[in-house]
Amino acid sequence: MVRAAAVNKIQRTTKVSDVLIMIFIGLTVLLSILPFLNIIAVSLSSKEAIISDKVTIFPVGFNLESYRLVFEDVRMLKSMGITIFLTLVYTLLSMVMSICAAYPLTKEHLKGRSFFSMLIIFTMFFSGGMIPEYLLVKQLGMLDSLTSLIVPGMISAFNLIILRTFFTSIPKSLEESAYLDGSSHIGTLLRIVLPLSLPVLATLSLFYAVSRWNTYMDALFYITNSELYPIQLKLYQVVMNSMVTDLTAQEGAIQTEVVAEGIKAASIMFATVPILIVYPWLQRYFVSGTMVGAVKE
Repeated sequence: MVRAAAVNKIQRTTKVSDVLIMIFIGLTVLLSILPFLNIIAVSLSSKEAIISDKVTIFPVGFNLESYRLVFEDVRMLKSMGITIFLTLVYTLLSMVMSICAAYPLTKEHLKGRSFFSMLIIFTMFFSGGMIPEYLLVKQLGMLDSLTSLIVPGMISAFNLIILRTFFTSIPKSLEESAYLDGSSHIGTLLRIVLPLSLPVLATLSLFYAVSRWNTYMDALFYITNSELYPIQLKLYQVVMNSMVTDLTAQEGAIQTEVVAEGIKAASIMFATVPILIVYPWLQRYFVSGTMVGAVKE
């Protein structure tokens, strides 16, 4: 009976801890979702509701005028096209470079493997800084070109280490079998290693894509031609201009049909939704590994 009482006490404790964890997760989710819902509501609300500060998480006075102005802005659409192109090219090149760097580092017979690994890890904690990086980009002639938004940050040391660790976990027997069948290192990588690495490849591709999509600081430093602005830099300008518009409007200097806050919210949604659509498509690779059953005893 004492043992049964102890078991019941442990079960009750476990249930209480589960409830607390669920409450904590629920609050965290709410804190993450509520601001997003507020932005959606503001973008769909009327100017009167926005001015009177009646908008919370539901639209008040449903209105698509802000979205109409955003989609009629040819420069905004062009910036979106540039960002999509940048994201695709950057993600593809980053994954190719990461694979080419990570796979050799898994080979124990590679001379200097430890040195190269430490060199890569070193870059995670120390960098040259903003000014040396700008001077390097300038000396390479990449200013005012899309290459300045691709080449400098093409490889992430953190993602590279994750990929190398995953490659290391693949059973050596699979690669040895391929070598016995006459496969080369490149053939083994393409036919054995990469098909078994789809989950990590999809995850890191998403990391690279989101990183490129959300970054605007490099464009702010390297791009002066407004025709090459990515969507995030364009959004930065919209936000800054809306702040100026709000200040001048308060002084009575200008009158606008649509409140600047509504245009800002619509622009944020315009820049955010495309990358959100990609996530569910890649999420199916996150759940299970494809290596299950690859090696038969």
